[in-house]
Amino acid sequence: MLAKAFYDDPPFKWILPDDGTRLARCQGMFRTVLRAEALRHGVVDAAWDRESGRIAGGAIWFPPGTWPSPAGRRLRALPGFARALGRRLGPASELATALARVHPRTPNWYLYAIGADPAYQGQGVGGALLRSRLERVDQDGVAAYLESSKPENIPIYEHFTFQVREVPPLPDGAPVVTPMYRPAR
Repeated sequence: MLAKAFYDDPPFKWILPDDGTRLARCQGMFRTVLRAEALRHGVVDAAWDRESGRIAGGAIWFPPGTWPSPAGRRLRALPGFARALGRRLGPASELATALARVHPRTPNWYLYAIGADPAYQGQGVGGALLRSRLERVDQDGVAAYLESSKPENIPIYEHFTFQVREVPPLPDGAPVVTPMYRPAR
């Protein structure tokens, strides 16, 4: 579902420019993130369509102190990313490194990815997923952080009190990715 949600995402289109292989490659990337890193933390949220039983949306969060993953875990995940990205592993790594440079060093819940199946986009699925997890974030009294890959999503995140931070220097040709921070409450 997340691969479909991110199929037309500007960074994914830049990293994986071939429309014919992007969906399968995105599936490989999300499969690797989930299996190698995210599922171990138990904070992968899903929204379900009660009528069809389909997953309508999902979010991958990393709790405070779990991002970035330890070097050994990143190394074990590397073959999965290499299979998914192929020759585009270099540009993807450059983009991830640029964004990691501005990732807050203070404890934060990191929203790695959030998306809705295209059939459910614009129906409040993402908002429901955000509200649900941000309640927990506020109970913990910790900040939250994300990178918005679409400029049109910035007002949505601002509605949830995320604040735009300075965009870091990105690799040549990479689309703008906007860091956003939500102070602890």
